[in-house]
Amino acid sequence: MLFDSAFRRELARYYWATLVVLTIIVLTVWLIRTFGDASVGRFNPQDVGMVLGYTMMSNLHSLFTLSLYIALVSTLSRMYADSEMVIWQSSGKSVLSLLWPTLRFSWLWLVAITALSLMAWPWSNQQIREMRERYEKRGDIERIKPGQFQESADGKRVFFIDNSSLGDKNANRIFVMAQENNTQTIVTAQTGKIETRDRDRFFVLQNGQRLEIKPAKNELKVIDFEMHASKIDTLPIQISAFDAQSMQPIALLENPSPVNLAELGWRIGMAIAAFNLIILALAIPFINPRSGRSGSLILTILSFFTYYNLVNMSKSWIASGLISMPKMLVVLHVPILLLAFGLLYWRQQQGLIFSRPKGYSTHHTATA
Repeated sequence: MLFDSAFRRELARYYWATLVVLTIIVLTVWLIRTFGDASVGRFNPQDVGMVLGYTMMSNLHSLFTLSLYIALVSTLSRMYADSEMVIWQSSGKSVLSLLWPTLRFSWLWLVAITALSLMAWPWSNQQIREMRERYEKRGDIERIKPGQFQESADGKRVFFIDNSSLGDKNANRIFVMAQENNTQTIVTAQTGKIETRDRDRFFVLQNGQRLEIKPAKNELKVIDFEMHASKIDTLPIQISAFDAQSMQPIALLENPSPVNLAELGWRIGMAIAAFNLIILALAIPFINPRSGRSGSLILTILSFFTYYNLVNMSKSWIASGLISMPKMLVVLHVPILLLAFGLLYWRQQQGLIFSRPKGYSTHHTATA
């Protein structure tokens, strides 16, 4: 009982410390990336906080897995470096004895990782996708901002309003440039307003001038007008069909295409990888106290990213039809699990040799 509680208490300290550090680092990277996407028009700048939150939620399963993996290796490395593990082994405890307290501490996080990868990941991606498409498909009138040149949704028109009151649907000193059918049109007007006619919205300009340029025919036409109506494309927002990353597991199973099965296999693989890495973390730390902790941590990072890259590659293999999803889950994850248990057994045998001097049993028998 003392062994279990002491080990789980130290493991919890390492876990929370690692999780906080990784969260700060990753959150900073995601914040910079989100600001970059907002600056190029992929998101509404006002929604940066929401997008960052959804991005954080969609990647929590990876953060939890890496934090748990590093915390286990760090805890055991410290125990070996301070010869504490030798003391526990001398009292009858072995490396395999760490498996039960490790699973007692990790089972709740494994459940959370599974739930996050299967359900929170697609839900967060769906929210981000909706926000992105809603901003990209917003109507022309929503794009018009006083004192700024704004491009239309189809990229064929550019608007500029010197002074406006969009709440009253009025605008002053208006400039509109359009490019369509090899004709460039420039329209300027003193005032303008928004009108709805048969469910279509029009930008009605008054007291202005229309300039039409046809470079192919070397034609130039200037028209003065008192009123000119330009239709604004403000159809109701239609969010396109979500891709596989935004679909819940049941929806993926209902439409078992190679892409959907690849996505489902990737999510299940992430949950399995979290369990395999826990077993592997028990066997990675070195027994020799003089070896230090750097070797274990370097091996931890390399093994984690190698395993996760294999899981990501398996997604493309399933999607391309090279291998089925059940076969990929077996071929990729079962050997890793067997390797982890094999290394753990090898560490167990090393620990028994290291904790008991050579010839101890023979000398003890002779004395008796």
